[in-house]
Amino acid sequence: MQKNVGGIDRTGRLIVGTVAALAGIAALTGYWAVGIVTALVALVIGVILLVTGTTQKCPINDAAGIDTTNRR
Repeated sequence: MQKNVGGIDRTGRLIVGTVAALAGIAALTGYWAVGIVTALVALVIGVILLVTGTTQKCPINDAAGIDTTNRR
């Protein structure tokens, strides 16, 4: 799969992914009082966003034909 995540899309994924992952970790360790399901969902979404932002490859973008890398 070719890179299909770039620019603001990549930056947003990295920022939101970091916040979501940290929120999930904080909830799982007891620093934030939310349910276990909410904590796990936040952690999983955060990790997915961090992986797709770091690798610049998103299978959902690929399936939808979306490319935000500014390639011509």
